[in-house]
Amino acid sequence: MGAVKSRLSRCWNSDCGCCGLRGVDSYDLKDLPRPPRLDTSNDVVDGTRQGVLAVQGIDFCIETNGENHHTNKFNLMTRDVDRCLVVRRGQAFKLDILLNRPYDARRDAVSFIFYVGDVEKRGPSDDTSAAVPMLEKGSETLGLWNAVYEGQMDSHLIVAVTPSADCIVAAWRIDVDTKLNGGSSLSYTHPLPIYVLFNPWCLNDSVYMPGHSHREEYVQEDGGLMFRGVHNRIKPTPWNYAQYEKDILDCALYLVREIGKIKGRARSDPIRTARALSAAVNVQDDNGVLFGNWGKELSDYSGGNHPLKWVGSLDILQKYYSKKKPVKYAQCWVYAGVLTTICRALGIPCRSVTGYDAAHDSQGSLTIDIIKDEDGNTLEEFTRDSVWNYHVWNEVWMERPDLGPEYGGWQAIDSTPQETSEDVYRCGPASLRAVRDGELQRPYDAAYVFAQVNADKVLWKYSGEIQPLKLMARDTISIGQNISTKSIGKMEREDITNLYKYPERTREERLTMEKALRKSESIFARYYLNDAFNDVIFEFELRDDIKIGQDFTVVLNIKNRSIVDQHNVKGVLRVDTVTYTGVTGDGVKREEFDKVLGPEGKERITLRVTFDDYYKKLVDQASFNIACLATIVDKNFDYFAQDDFRVRNPDIKISIEDKPVSKQEFTVNVKVENPLPIPLKNAKFYIQGPGLDQQLKIELDQNVPPGEFATAQFKITPPWAGRHQISAKFSSKEMHDVDGFLSFTVAPPITNGIPPIDGVESRQL
Repeated sequence: MGAVKSRLSRCWNSDCGCCGLRGVDSYDLKDLPRPPRLDTSNDVVDGTRQGVLAVQGIDFCIETNGENHHTNKFNLMTRDVDRCLVVRRGQAFKLDILLNRPYDARRDAVSFIFYVGDVEKRGPSDDTSAAVPMLEKGSETLGLWNAVYEGQMDSHLIVAVTPSADCIVAAWRIDVDTKLNGGSSLSYTHPLPIYVLFNPWCLNDSVYMPGHSHREEYVQEDGGLMFRGVHNRIKPTPWNYAQYEKDILDCALYLVREIGKIKGRARSDPIRTARALSAAVNVQDDNGVLFGNWGKELSDYSGGNHPLKWVGSLDILQKYYSKKKPVKYAQCWVYAGVLTTICRALGIPCRSVTGYDAAHDSQGSLTIDIIKDEDGNTLEEFTRDSVWNYHVWNEVWMERPDLGPEYGGWQAIDSTPQETSEDVYRCGPASLRAVRDGELQRPYDAAYVFAQVNADKVLWKYSGEIQPLKLMARDTISIGQNISTKSIGKMEREDITNLYKYPERTREERLTMEKALRKSESIFARYYLNDAFNDVIFEFELRDDIKIGQDFTVVLNIKNRSIVDQHNVKGVLRVDTVTYTGVTGDGVKREEFDKVLGPEGKERITLRVTFDDYYKKLVDQASFNIACLATIVDKNFDYFAQDDFRVRNPDIKISIEDKPVSKQEFTVNVKVENPLPIPLKNAKFYIQGPGLDQQLKIELDQNVPPGEFATAQFKITPPWAGRHQISAKFSSKEMHDVDGFLSFTVAPPITNGIPPIDGVESRQL
């Protein structure tokens, strides 16, 4: 651009509201004189033709546009060759157009033709194309696509182009047409596309999100936490979203267009886009990204990765996009992590959300009916509903013009294939406002999400074919506990249960549930209720910090609150392994008891579980179900209670050497302790982090003895300054589901001999 230098720190369009700022001086062009009217009577090009403006090339001003559109981290913008412009709709971006001669407003006309590159047929009024004449500065633009003259220097013409705030999100192509007044014309086609994304910074975009910190967290942040475990032992799990990396944006657009089958104008609508993506991430119904697998044995995952081995979305989406074939394997948090990546890449604010004791209501009854036999075993053949220890889904932020302004904001979507919606395995977007208020008829799938976080859990006892089911317990409070997401700007958990439902045991919560039940299309017939009996109470006593490899003890306290009556209590206390989806595995240990409690009597039932008892029976995430089925014999009253419990795996500790500086290599160390009384074999670390174009796999060449540490070292080069995250997984034949993360700040490179500011901030699990 020669002598023209940019001072741009905000939008060119001072009225767009995208940056919340006004009165922007875009360039040092305001003092430049308008080019003089030229004498063209003798103008000839190549000796045959008058001098029509000819475009020699276009500079997309990658650095300036990237900074202002918050897209400068995309690989498309930073790669060494064929850099493509990535911008956000409803906000101006600069083009520096090199011409064969200076532009003259009195003799030259310039217009731009923008069109979606993957659409073959388009009409003059098609939303996949826009014909945009260049306007004089200060012209009224009416909120549509527009191109405004900003100034020029020599043969460089500076134009500010603004896509409409509701244009299609896609890779657009650009032609520049030039015409000499009353004479000939030329057309120039640029070889590279311009990617136009949703714009949470733009007031006129339906995904507009107020608050800088919110946009930074839910759109720009490329790493974070999800949460797993059980309600009383929540486990943070790092995840590398990697939305800026190679092929990720192209993959996201491919999923919308080819797998989600979103065509034409619908590609501008975040509601339609999010709903399609909730189906496109799973393989059901289409050639989506991920195969689901909830097998109990490691052998069930042959031919792919166990879900616990994924560190982030990068490896998954790169593999999928390169072969266009589903990747193996996923469970709910993997689906949610990938969907977060895709939405953030497209510009839709998105976050991963975990609910504990999450209900899977397969019959739309808003109740979860669990049927037990005399020994407390769940009768799978009669029980269609289930309760997962936890479930991870997503929320996206957008307006809901189809419902009304009060239903905008966070919307729940879910890509884990559980139930069909309109005959397709997808879920949402369901307005959280509609879910909380029990407005279950509001699209999409509000009833399913409501049941997931607020259903009543009903336990029945089955005593034989000729006996009626007997109601043992009705639990109105346990479903949907500790609904969690990552806090804004911190590697911590934020509880958002209040967004989904009113507090348990409140009048508002019960009234909402009753309203929802009245609107439900399928209500289970009830047999009969137990009479209330509260003399004898049962309470589990569990330690909440047992490391894997240790023994533990389960304690059941029984108390007779009557001051006059004695009661005979007979039952069984049992410990079973359980998957996080609530499927009971092998029985670990059980203890039968038969006690007589005198007035105000107490009994303490203990069950000792050793490492040898449970180790070979553990399933995926080292979780157990503790259950008690008891009968008050003299009252013929049945009691059932259960709780979740997990042994804790060790955390990976990550440390860095030296002060991290962008574009400079530094060393990272990882280590994890072996807490088991047996050695770890075939140990591996899986790493994702800044500067790693692909997931790093480090195999250890030696076994790790009991009490010793597995260690590894690697080098990375962060591509830009700012906050980064390294996420790590560890796996061996004997121990799985081990992870850790390090969050840190990278300083800018040293310039003019001035060292960078020490900005290292670290956080371990």
